[in-house]
Amino acid sequence: MLRISDDIAIEDWEITESFMRASGPGGQNVNKVSTAVELRFEAERSPALPDPIKSRLKRLAGRRWTKEGAIVIQCDETRSQTRNREIARQRLAALIAKALVKPKRRIATKPTYGSVKRRLAAKKARGEVKALRGKVGEE
Repeated sequence: MLRISDDIAIEDWEITESFMRASGPGGQNVNKVSTAVELRFEAERSPALPDPIKSRLKRLAGRRWTKEGAIVIQCDETRSQTRNREIARQRLAALIAKALVKPKRRIATKPTYGSVKRRLAAKKARGEVKALRGKVGEE
């Protein structure tokens, strides 16, 4: 079980892990041992997550979210399979924890009277500077 918060926990049956050979340095180890992990969490079908959290999770996951509604996380950072498993689970937990935070609604504000006046005065001064750049007329 992967505990995210006090009221949300992901059961082990919701997560599937597959192992493959990692790329990069590691000598003979890299050719023999399947150390890289691909963690798949069926987020769309998860009973642990409410719908608003699922929609925020979908937006946060980006291209890690599949068409079937699963989140796929890959990790091949270390040469240890168990460590890669832990890192992938931590990444999933961090992603879900980030989706739990409800974003604040932005309150539209009006610019102050003084700031509008200052902006318009600056625009007028800049326009006058540019107007003086023209060719000097013949007299």
